[in-house]
Amino acid sequence: MVDDKVPSLAAWAGGDEAFEKLTELFYAKVPADPILAPVFAGMDPHHAQHVAAFIAEVFGGATTYSAARGSHAGMIGRHLGRRLTEVQRRRWIDLMLDTLDEAGLPADPEFRAALVGYLEWGTRLAVINSQDGVPTPEPDMPMPTWGWGPPGGPWQG
Repeated sequence: MVDDKVPSLAAWAGGDEAFEKLTELFYAKVPADPILAPVFAGMDPHHAQHVAAFIAEVFGGATTYSAARGSHAGMIGRHLGRRLTEVQRRRWIDLMLDTLDEAGLPADPEFRAALVGYLEWGTRLAVINSQDGVPTPEPDMPMPTWGWGPPGGPWQG
């Protein structure tokens, strides 16, 4: 909980299980996608679980990702030298947005605004950090945290 009345984004979404379902459904679609398949060829079989743990932690859930895979530097390090493009980033976003409803994540405008804001921010950082010449990040780099932002909490009808 963010405070006594406003749940974290992770709690509102349904906890770790919600993000695991989302990323499992999403990454099951990737091999058939002509833009994303080459990016994720040879993907670690646990990639979806790692991404789910990262997103859940950023959204105020358990610290599973940082405990097992390091800080934010761990995620950045996995993008170094991959030379991701804007076309690939946009396709990743589009496919992820298409998968949200299928995974049953909350559809209220406040949650979706916060989620999409994070996805835009995170994927743009991934593209930046995947280009040539980006230095290896400091290993103790803190995990980002993402909250409700300007709406201030879930929609109450």
